[in-house]
Amino acid sequence: MLETLIGTQQYESIYFMIFLGQIFLFALEVYFWIIIVSVVLSWLIAFDVVNIRNQKAAKLIALLEKATEPVYRPLRKIIPSIGGIDISPIIVIFGIYLAKDIIIRLMF
Repeated sequence: MLETLIGTQQYESIYFMIFLGQIFLFALEVYFWIIIVSVVLSWLIAFDVVNIRNQKAAKLIALLEKATEPVYRPLRKIIPSIGGIDISPIIVIFGIYLAKDIIIRLMF
């Protein structure tokens, strides 16, 4: 009887860890798409496709900056822009893929 209780608790903790891993993978996927949208929007602003004086566009830009700047800022201190091109989003995307790969390997 005691062995079955221990076994049940062990399975519950395994399922809980898998659940946490899936939540973390989902969060990384959402953040990946936030970065992609931010990069595309910065290109659209650079080519004057999006008017930053538009109130809705300005709010979207501010929201994306609040979501991405805390991650980009430390990278920008270490790695400067190369020819005026900011490569911090590329580094963060590589980090996201690395984290996702590690989580998947740990889960299975």
